[in-house]
Amino acid sequence: MPTASPTTAERRTPEGAPVESFERDFGDYIVNFGTFHPDMDHTPLLKGLPDDRCQCPHWGYVVEGSFTYRFADHEETAKAGEAFYLPPGHVPVANAPNSVIVQFSPTEELRKTEKVLFANMQAMESKA
Repeated sequence: MPTASPTTAERRTPEGAPVESFERDFGDYIVNFGTFHPDMDHTPLLKGLPDDRCQCPHWGYVVEGSFTYRFADHEETAKAGEAFYLPPGHVPVANAPNSVIVQFSPTEELRKTEKVLFANMQAMESKA
């Protein structure tokens, strides 16, 4: 049986990044363990995706803290101890500092989103 934890993750974010992330690929799905150190609004990172919103669905669990997501017509917050489902069309707009999440996402959709997210992040860093 395949298992995953931050210590067995195959991909990790660089040290010092605002989000500490550990990822394991299970073929059709990715499991991600993430700690979001500062409060972050991901709106500028999703620019260029359809409707400038994440189109990848996610299932997860908030281990610590809270996360707020914007949808086309409302916002919702998931708090520590709560499981969640994020349908396509969401934007992470806030989190409590040092919030921790475990999230499962379809690999193909996640990689498409990451391509845009990382390109936007790199463009922002080059302007700084």
